[in-house]
This record gives sequence, C-alpha cells and structure tokens, in this order.
Amino acid sequence: MRIDIVTIFPEFFSVLDVSLLGKARSGGLLDLHVHDLRSWTTDRHRTVDDTPYGGGAGMVMKPESWALALESLFRPDGSSTLVVPTPAGTRFTQSIARSLASTSEHLVFACGRYEGIDARVFEWASSHATVVELSLGDYVLNGGEVAAMAMIEAVGRLVPGVVGNPESLVEESHEDGLLEYPSYTKPASWRGFDVPDVLLSGHHARVGAWRHEQQVERTRRVRPDLLPPA
Repeated sequence: MRIDIVTIFPEFFSVLDVSLLGKARSGGLLDLHVHDLRSWTTDRHRTVDDTPYGGGAGMVMKPESWALALESLFRPDGSSTLVVPTPAGTRFTQSIARSLASTSEHLVFACGRYEGIDARVFEWASSHATVVELSLGDYVLNGGEVAAMAMIEAVGRLVPGVVGNPESLVEESHEDGLLEYPSYTKPASWRGFDVPDVLLSGHHARVGAWRHEQQVERTRRVRPDLLPPA
C-alpha cells in the first residue's frame, strides 16, 4: 500500500519510522511519503491561508496549492482515495480502517489547519479520486496531523504482514463489535491480585466462554452504545 501525506508540518510524521510501521516501511510493506504543502505555493512568502469569505474568526487554507499537490499525487486511473481528517467527517471506526486496508491501494491524507481547507478542493478532488472525510471523535484538534497519524496506524497494521501474528488482529476490540477481554501474564499472583482461575485451567472451551462473557460485560459497562438493543 502507498500512503502520501500532505501537511505544512512534515516533521510531525517522523514517528512513522519507529515501531511496527517503521519496520513495515523499511521492509517495503508500506510505501509512505510525507509532503510539505508549501512546496506547491507560488508566492515568495509560501502562503497557504487567507481570510474566510463571509467573515468569522481564523483563516482558511487556500485551494490552489492543495489542487497542485493532489494533482501531482493522485493516480491517473482515479484509484486513489483522499482521506480528509476533520471533526465534521464520518466517525472513523475499525470497520472503516479494515475497508481502507483491504480495498485501497493508494491513500492520500490531506492534513488541514486553521479553520480547514477551502471546501471547493473536495468538490474538485471528487472528480479525480474517492474522497472520504473522517473524524476521530467529537472534539477538535489543532490540525489534521494527529488524526491522520492515528488513522494511518489503524489502517497500516491491517495490511498483511505488518503485524507478525495475524491472529492477534482477530481478537482485538471492535473486530466483532465488542471490546476486548482483559489480558494477564506471569506471575499468577501479583501484589495480592490473582489471575482468574479459569485462565489457569487449561480448559480451552471454558477460557473461550469466560473471555466472551468479559467482552460482553466490558462493552455493556464502558460502551453500551455498541450493543444491539435489548
């Protein structure tokens, strides 16, 4: 999978060189490229923003530098997917991450700043690529970089070969609509807290049933909105 990121803060993405994504990048599983939007500006001040039409606080990112950047990155056959992190977007979920990982060979992340990117950019881009606007949650960040990094990690780890043991991806939170069960390791007794006896029993069916019960209970307690109506 190829991932291109357009931002005015390219140094933010140095974290892509560490941990599993860094290994996947060096191993050729993920082809990641970070681009400075200011490279596509045409004035000597490298201006990327201007005041909003209609008034209001803040600045809006100008359309032309974005169009030039995206034109140079989109694939000619229209197979690219433009991902726009924005609090006004659809809630980003594990199912969306899996869909992007399995169906998209080329992702382009547009990291907006200030009051966002001129809306005409996305109208124009929809004729050249698939455009998806995604939100991490119901809050506002200073820019799209943090959200893009979270989305890239969520999608990238689902690319075959990035995570060493693919079975670990199956038992995670949200993969089956429930939160993940609690995990334990050695020692069996620690500071007066003991590992549940069922996990020491070696009885796989009982362990499986206990884990599912824990998933349902944790989901009911923490994220009841994920459960179907009673």
